[in-house]
Amino acid sequence: MQNKVILISIDGMRPDGLKLCGNPYLKKLESLCAYSYSARSMNPSVTFPCHFSMTHSVTPQRHGILTNTYVPQVRPVLGIFEKIKACGGVSSMFYGWEPLRDIAAPGSLRFSTYINAYMKESCDTVLTDEAIRNIEENYPDFAFLYMVETDEKGGHDNGWMSDEYLRRISIAIDNVKRVIERFGDKYSIIIMADHGGHDRSHGSELPEDMTIPLFFYGKDFHAGEISKELSLLNIAPTIAKIMGIEPEMEWEGSSIV
Repeated sequence: MQNKVILISIDGMRPDGLKLCGNPYLKKLESLCAYSYSARSMNPSVTFPCHFSMTHSVTPQRHGILTNTYVPQVRPVLGIFEKIKACGGVSSMFYGWEPLRDIAAPGSLRFSTYINAYMKESCDTVLTDEAIRNIEENYPDFAFLYMVETDEKGGHDNGWMSDEYLRRISIAIDNVKRVIERFGDKYSIIIMADHGGHDRSHGSELPEDMTIPLFFYGKDFHAGEISKELSLLNIAPTIAKIMGIEPEMEWEGSSIV
């Protein structure tokens, strides 16, 4: 692999919620990263279809997963985990929502850790601890850290833009800070959301559900706001470009590098 990548997904994080959460590290992120506050999710704006699109760079209508239940693709497209494995690379995954394991094909992960979001006061923080420990010990080529509490304990339990929702975003950004400070000299780091939300739900085409923030940290990116349109389909091709992997022919998105 030419370079290593850490991908961080913060479930259900709206751009306006990120700006309002009060975490002072956001200004630092803006100074370090290429970023967008107007990127697009997928329709339906639901966690599993969105993450499958993010890792496979095709729309839900193409991969066929339209709910939070995995179904085999009718015409399979290789995702970023499989591409890395085929090139001899090592991937790891740390996640707080069990169904998400199916975004990586069996055998494509060397390391994985799942912690139920309701087993800990801050599952996201415990998962970040484990991700940091594992990356320090093994230095995988690609690491995926997924934080779920913004969505589960914030949005669904208390409502999007509630005080608890904003608090969970701030906790997630504290965890992002720890990852960047520990590995920013060794990894490119992408921070994203899969979808937003409204009231206590998501899945619609409302702007509150469909608009997401994206941040790209590393030597391949120029700090500042990105003017061109971005979506979840840009994620896998950008990771492949950084790592020196040929993108899958059927991927619909393009690298921003």
